[in-house]
Order: sequence, then C-alpha cells, then structure tokens
Amino acid sequence: MPGVLEGIRVIDLTVWFQGPVASQQLADFGAEVIKVERPQGGDQGRGVISVKTMPMGDWNQYFLVINRNKKSLAVNLKQAEGQAILHRLVEESDVFLSNLGPATLESWNLGYEKLAELNPGIVYATNTGYGMRGGVDKPSFDMTVQAQSGLMPRLGEPGQPPVYLGVGSGDAYGGMMSALGILLALRRRRQTGRGQQLDASLYGAQLFLAAPMLQGYLATGSDHYAKQRSRRDAPNPLWNLYPARDGWLALCLENSAAAWQRLCASLEAPDLEEDARFASSDLRRENGPALVDALDAALQPRALAEWMEAWQALDIPASPVRTFEELAVDPQAWENDYLLTTWCEAVEREVTVRGLPVGLSETPGRVQNLGPELGQHTELLLTELLGYSWDEVAELKSAGAIP
Repeated sequence: MPGVLEGIRVIDLTVWFQGPVASQQLADFGAEVIKVERPQGGDQGRGVISVKTMPMGDWNQYFLVINRNKKSLAVNLKQAEGQAILHRLVEESDVFLSNLGPATLESWNLGYEKLAELNPGIVYATNTGYGMRGGVDKPSFDMTVQAQSGLMPRLGEPGQPPVYLGVGSGDAYGGMMSALGILLALRRRRQTGRGQQLDASLYGAQLFLAAPMLQGYLATGSDHYAKQRSRRDAPNPLWNLYPARDGWLALCLENSAAAWQRLCASLEAPDLEEDARFASSDLRRENGPALVDALDAALQPRALAEWMEAWQALDIPASPVRTFEELAVDPQAWENDYLLTTWCEAVEREVTVRGLPVGLSETPGRVQNLGPELGQHTELLLTELLGYSWDEVAELKSAGAIP
C-alpha cells in the first residue's frame, strides 16, 4: 500500500536528533527521504554507542531508528562539484531540510535564495536552536535550550535542583513541529505553486512543551505556575501522585462532591469521608497537605493492581507509574504499533523499535528498513535520478566530491 506522502522527495541535510526525526516522520509515511552526509564519518549520530555513558546494545539504535526508511547520499559539500550535485538534486526535489547553521549553508551555496532560484517550488525547512530572528546564534542542545525555556525550575520538589525533563523531549517535539511545518508549506504550494522558507526551533518547541504552565504564568504572573510545587501542595489533592504498596500511581479526579464520594467508597475509609476538613471542594483545597497525607496512608497498604481494578469499576481515572521495562511488554503499545519489530542488518535479527505515533486507517505508516549505510545509494541516485553518466561519476570520485 503506498504511503500518503508517496511522490514527495525530501533532501535531508541533518545530523543528530531533531532534524533526522523530522524527516523520519515523513519517511515513515511514504516520502522519499535522501539523507545527505559527509563522506568522512557521515552524520555524527553514526558514532553513538552509548547515551549518557550507558551502552546502547550491540547495534546503533540512536542512528538506525531515527534514520529509518531513508536513502544515503555521501557528498563533499565543501567542493564546488559536491555543491553542483546538491543543486541538481534540489531541482528534482520538494523539500530541503537542514539543522546546520545558516552561515554553513550559505558558505556551501545552499541558502534559501539560491535554492529558491533553482526550484521556486522548494520548501526550505531549517531547525535552528533559538529561531531565525532576534540575533541569538549559539550552539544549542536539548538540555541547554530547555534550561532557557523556564521549564526546568517548574519540575521537581521545592528546594531541589532544577530538573531536566530529559529523553530528548525538545528534539523529538521539535522534529514533529518541523514535519508539521513542512506539510503546511506543501499544502500552500499546492495552492500557489511556490515554496517558502520555514523554521522549527528547539526553543519554540520547548516553549510549546511548557504551554499549560507557561500560559498560566503569562495570564497571571503568579509563581504558582513558574516555580516548583510540592506534591503535598497540589492545587487539587485528587489530581496527584500517590504511593501504593508496590509503586507509585497517578490519580486524576476532579475536585467535586461526586468524585470525592467515589474515591472514598473505593478506599473503604468512612472516617475520611466524614472528616469535616474535607467536606467540600473548597475545604479539600484549603486543607490540601492534610488530605495528601491522609490519602498517602489510605493508598499505601494495597498493590497497584488492586487499585486499578477497583477504580476502573468506579470510573476513577488512574494509572500506575510504569518503567520502560513494563512499557516494553504492554499489549496496548504493540496493538497500536507504538512499538514494532523490524529486521536489523547490523546484527542480522529482528529488533524492537519505537513505532508510529499516528495511525491512519487507509494509508498507515511503515518501518521498511533501518538507517542506511553511509553513502549506500550514492551511485544509484547520481545515475538514475540525476542523470550522471558513469564516466561523470568516476570523475566525481577522482575529484573527492563523492567517496
């Protein structure tokens, strides 16, 4: 079954995570993504064998998963011959995507004005650290940008160091934002015939990630939205984290009389329901720390599974706080293709990978293959797509423009 983006060709001049994950989303749904890499070493992600000193296993999961479903073109863009290859490819493509610095792209004759001259329909997408305007141009990583977003001081318990959300959240979110921007620009091109320039920055993605608390602060200026809050100081004690006998759970109930009655019924704690301190929503809010302590004591004796069974019957929204180990065997994740298995050439076996966050009934995404070898498709793309003769390919090799 063809993917919904079949017929769209993307030049992917990106490295590390945000840019590659943007093009991965497009490739998963059928776009032809051509990953352009330097002949010596390629994308720096190819060298990742550990994350924060923790080994990644016996195959490079960092690179191979976020560069799945792509082709690899190795070309030296510091040479005029290499730049000419890219210009020729731009003429045959729909999207140019890069997370390299604007100055670097300009030095390689790959700025927007040049590429739009070659192909007025090109959608030119960049992933900067802090946005195209404002003059901030400094090295950016998920952690450094999150530090600037105001999100870190909001997480964790009062008096503790700022908390890094981690897991490459800004990069992943920024990649999704970039993919969305590309699709919007392609839609506009269908109407006008012309492409445009767009940028999805790490900073913008992190600010959107912080949206609920950020908007609350912008509306009120209250530190309630901006600084760490204790779990015992939850605005709604019924919407909080609590310990069970064998782990933590997340309880998400509105602070209403009906919800309070359902919860008390499940706790089998008549004294709690009759406690005058908790007799109304306002009193439960005012006496929040005492109520959190009381719920801690009431929930601690029973196991997570017992609470989940009891609360499901009473329509009480809750979930165990699970580990990746538990997630990896969750049938719900597998049934919805959020987790998949696919063949890995590097280790010659089926491996588990994160799957598809969006499900389409008629044109679903697919993981056909993991990331390509460096330059794997160079000669094929030059001869079959761009029309180079084999003699010209040999000349490019001699000149050092391609490996």
